[in-house]
Order: sequence, then C-alpha cells, then structure tokens
Amino acid sequence: MLLVDDLIATGGTAEAACKLIEKIGGEIVECCFVIDLPDIGGRKRLEKHGHKVFALCEFEGD
Repeated sequence: MLLVDDLIATGGTAEAACKLIEKIGGEIVECCFVIDLPDIGGRKRLEKHGHKVFALCEFEGD
C-alpha cells in the first residue's frame, strides 16, 4: 500500500496511519508526501520504523 499525504512534519499522523494499515493486514510499500519539513524530523521518525519515504519538495526551518 502507498500512504499519500500533503505534508510531513513530526510524522505522528503518518506513523499512526501506517500502524492502522498494518493492524488490518496491509503492508506499507512507501510513504509519499508533497512537502517535507526535514528540520522537524518526521521523515527520520518513519524511516526509523523501516518505512521508505518520498517527498516532492522540502522546506528547511520550522
């Protein structure tokens, strides 16, 4: 399954969505976002749990 969202900041919402999908038997192939705010750490949070992450663009700073 491909998880798609507009923005990744802290990664909390995406992490919760991944857990729910996995709980019902789904497998997350990749998490995709339009915007990544890398200084807030959401990408690292998801990658720490073994998820592949892709974003179209990044905006540094918080």
